[in-house]
Amino acid sequence: MFDFEGQHVIVTGGTRGIGKGITEAFLDAGAIVIATYASNDDAAFAFKDSLGELGDNLHLRKFDVSSPSEVEDFFIDYENTFDTLEVLVNNSGIRKDNIGMLMPEEDWQRVLDINLSGSFYMTKGALSLFMKGRYGRVINMSSVGGNIGLPGQANYAASKAGQVAMSKSLSKEVGKKGITINNVCPGFIDTELIGDLPEEQVKEYKKQVPLKRFGTVAEVAHAVLFLASKEASYITGASLEVTGGL
Repeated sequence: MFDFEGQHVIVTGGTRGIGKGITEAFLDAGAIVIATYASNDDAAFAFKDSLGELGDNLHLRKFDVSSPSEVEDFFIDYENTFDTLEVLVNNSGIRKDNIGMLMPEEDWQRVLDINLSGSFYMTKGALSLFMKGRYGRVINMSSVGGNIGLPGQANYAASKAGQVAMSKSLSKEVGKKGITINNVCPGFIDTELIGDLPEEQVKEYKKQVPLKRFGTVAEVAHAVLFLASKEASYITGASLEVTGGL
């Protein structure tokens, strides 16, 4: 539906789950995609191989988005390799669920480090490239959980609400440069991120969704492509929910 021919797109956490679907959607739309991942080399390269000819436009980079020094090194390498950057999708994210009274400090901090701080570090690095071209799109993969909250997810909800608040501030700083910063907030999407939920909990969650089903990765990817497109030029600091009506 959208044309990203010749555009360069970074998708963090872009080799599995929702990120994988977003990467595929941008490749189908003609983009050159730089997909980042943190640890699983075999899965990342298997994904690239599975794409056939589309894989020629996929570049893989391995680093930790929660490390400022590794993010800085990534952008130095990026500038030495590619001419421009048009789109950044901050998709890297983890869950470490536990009720608040029992949540280890390291689980609280790790989720915030990756989900929120990682989004900030990546956005900060991308903005200098966007400024040169006076154009750019940042899409943070937030979550409806940041709005409604779910039991056992104080860390996750805080990180996702933080992404929304961060985008509202940053979008006001860079809007005059032709740069937009928005959020996509999925609800329950059928990926491995929720694959560890008990069957009874899955049934209960589906009852809460007016459409009575979990969403698909493709449905989320379509929302991301819209906000990343030139057609969405007057939307910034906003959040688009993909929740089935939650």
